[in-house]
Amino acid sequence: MSFIWGNMLWLLSLAPLLVILYILAQRRRQKYALRYSSLSLVKEAVGRGPGFRRHIPPILFSIGLISMIVALARPAATVILPSQQATVILTFDVSGSMRGEDIKPNRIEAAKAAARVFVQKQPARVRIGIVSFSDSAAIVQGPTQDRESVLAAINRLTPQRRTAIGSGILTSLDAIFEEADAKPASSPRDAPIGAEQKQEPREVPPGSYGAAVIILLSDGVSNTGPPPLEVVDRASSRGVRVYTVGMGSAEGTVLRNQGYSIRVRLDEETLKRVAERTAASYFKAQTESDLGNIYESLSSRLVLKPQQLEVTVGFTALAAVLMLVAGTLSLLWFNRLP
Repeated sequence: MSFIWGNMLWLLSLAPLLVILYILAQRRRQKYALRYSSLSLVKEAVGRGPGFRRHIPPILFSIGLISMIVALARPAATVILPSQQATVILTFDVSGSMRGEDIKPNRIEAAKAAARVFVQKQPARVRIGIVSFSDSAAIVQGPTQDRESVLAAINRLTPQRRTAIGSGILTSLDAIFEEADAKPASSPRDAPIGAEQKQEPREVPPGSYGAAVIILLSDGVSNTGPPPLEVVDRASSRGVRVYTVGMGSAEGTVLRNQGYSIRVRLDEETLKRVAERTAASYFKAQTESDLGNIYESLSSRLVLKPQQLEVTVGFTALAAVLMLVAGTLSLLWFNRLP
């Protein structure tokens, strides 16, 4: 537990002082009682004393006071709450190397199968978009809650040429922010008819944007388009997490096509750095079951996440109840407040 106004906790140092004052008050009470010439006469006059019961209201009142002091410090607790995640962009490498059969039946079909399961397990409120990249990148399906459209977009993915990871990241950001950033001109004088103005993005801490994430899957080395590590800062500065999934191995596999062979390798280092810079995680998949487990892990991460929740109201309510009970018992038993 943490405290927003932790400097208010110094008031707790007054608690021992209250205990000391209460003990002194009790001793003073006993001192006055001893002035009577005969204690037996006092006992006969007042009957059996309240015993320990007389201490209950002050104890409850003191605990309530301590709870109120803690409430003044505005306590906050880390709790697991449903994420406010609104958009997930699945970004697929559809370069020619995705035809590799080291993951059965081949890389792209295994990736599509795992993605379909992932999509079907997401809560209905989550919008999912599909981006593909090869020698360029394109939004195959804009973010939507229509699961049939998303699944159809996944099914349309086919291997093409080359690998432009940087373009995939930029296009995924466009899929997230194109609706939020586009603003109509304030008047016809500000821009031509049909033109739009884009609000300058505000830089935020990495990973702090809770409304969307990108899950990028690749099996090769970026060999066209902007370098991934030069454009990933755009995602980082906007707080978007980019989870990366690497398919295959660093040693690579030999891809044979139309009489020639080419070895394709996985650039794990780049994918790791992309995830690290955006406060996300990197995963490696060498089998179809690996892919399924990765998507399962990502699904749980995206739905639930730890959040700081202020619990001042709880401590305030506890203090009010304890003080009310203490006052009620004192009135019922002794006709006075503690």
